[in-house]
Amino acid sequence: MTQTITGLFDSYGDARRAVKDLEAAGVPHRDISIVANNAHGEHVASEAADDAGKGAGIGAAVGGVGGLLAGLGLLAIPGLGPVVAAGWLAATAVGAAGGAAIGAATGGLVGALTHAGVPERDAHVYAEGVRRGGTLVTAKVDDALAPTARRILSDDRTVDIASRRQAYEAQGWNRFDEAAPAYTAEQIDAERGRYGRI
Repeated sequence: MTQTITGLFDSYGDARRAVKDLEAAGVPHRDISIVANNAHGEHVASEAADDAGKGAGIGAAVGGVGGLLAGLGLLAIPGLGPVVAAGWLAATAVGAAGGAAIGAATGGLVGALTHAGVPERDAHVYAEGVRRGGTLVTAKVDDALAPTARRILSDDRTVDIASRRQAYEAQGWNRFDEAAPAYTAEQIDAERGRYGRI
């Protein structure tokens, strides 16, 4: 049986290390996804992802020798603005944003996450976390690798989702809104200051 395990990171560097840790633990890169806010333009897409084009091609571009991070592509997902992403979740989110049945009613990333088995309440926090400058790492793993993946995606580098939900709700937030404007680089910098991000 397959489980979907997800971690939100305030630091892109921590998310990259988590991806490498998942790959080193034996999770195939085709089963890992990363979606990172790119409002600052600091992340660069790989040539492999550029050559594959947008959308579902991103998932296919990841099959090379360099692992998941070699397949990063530039995308725009409704409500998130510019992101760099690779893997199955990115391909699903872009398909949903384009009007596919998966997630069409709930937004590209939220719909893709819930379709993969993430509880909807958590999916909204994950999407909002990316909107506010974070990076999401998601892995589809079999039962044997689930404890290892869960440990990697819930260590001290990751955001505590319950605490972050409470912080967002204290600001009047109640769910991810794909029609809301994407955060600007300045707004993301303010968020980084609020949560002490690197």
